[in-house]
Amino acid sequence: MTTIIIGCGYLGRRVAKASLQAGERVMAVVRTAESARLLAAQGIAPRQLDLDHPPLSELSLRGSRLYYFLAPQAVGEGDSRIEALLDAMEADGAPARIVYLSTTGVYGDCRGEWIDESRSPHPKVPRALRRWRAESTLRSWCEQHAVELVILRVAGFYGPGRLPLERLRKRLPMVRESDAPFSNRIHIDDLVAVCRAAMQLGAAGEIYNVSDGNPTTMSDYFDRIADLSGMPRPPKIPLREAAAQLSPGMLSYMQESRRLHNGKMLRELGVELRYPTLAEGLPAALAED
Repeated sequence: MTTIIIGCGYLGRRVAKASLQAGERVMAVVRTAESARLLAAQGIAPRQLDLDHPPLSELSLRGSRLYYFLAPQAVGEGDSRIEALLDAMEADGAPARIVYLSTTGVYGDCRGEWIDESRSPHPKVPRALRRWRAESTLRSWCEQHAVELVILRVAGFYGPGRLPLERLRKRLPMVRESDAPFSNRIHIDDLVAVCRAAMQLGAAGEIYNVSDGNPTTMSDYFDRIADLSGMPRPPKIPLREAAAQLSPGMLSYMQESRRLHNGKMLRELGVELRYPTLAEGLPAALAED
């Protein structure tokens, strides 16, 4: 059985490497020739396709294990990439199992409450709305076609090369601790382990929240990285000034606060986290950066 990864970027390359090490045959679907070349150099069989320009001729997913890591397009209300994938599966056959990477943003603002998978989605920002619609579309199709689907609602992931060091160097402001929302994280190595476990052990039709289970505020996250990297902590501003001083992307994160229970992930997927808190994860990420 072939392992196929659609969206083979920061996470996908690591899942591909782990899958190869486990003796699996791996194919990665990427958009550009340069991405295909880089993957081939790592021993990963590339397939160059652009889900923004269907039809996807002979994608050949039949019977495979599919990791779908590709984000929706940046505009619009739905996810045309998922729709193109479903059209391709109708034509050429479906995978045996899909692990779909979603976001905890589908829960919307929970006012800092602790939540688990029983919480009803209530997405507000456009990127989360697109993810929720993609989840719903994919779930409906998989139920109709008897395809096993596992949905991972993933917190913000960090790791080597994925820390806000440049933002700290530029001395860009951050919301002060007393106003900062709770945010949830997971180290990239632990996320890879969760993805692999979801493919092997996740119950079909289930949703798993993916985080280290130890949320902190956004301000705390930036301060920890600054301290560990020997840079000054970012200047702090009250939340009421954020709209004028933060980027739209960062501002959208400031408008939502939630804390994630990860017990279902730990129990059912049997994952033992290497980095259960930022105190372990951030030094490891910086050491490899």
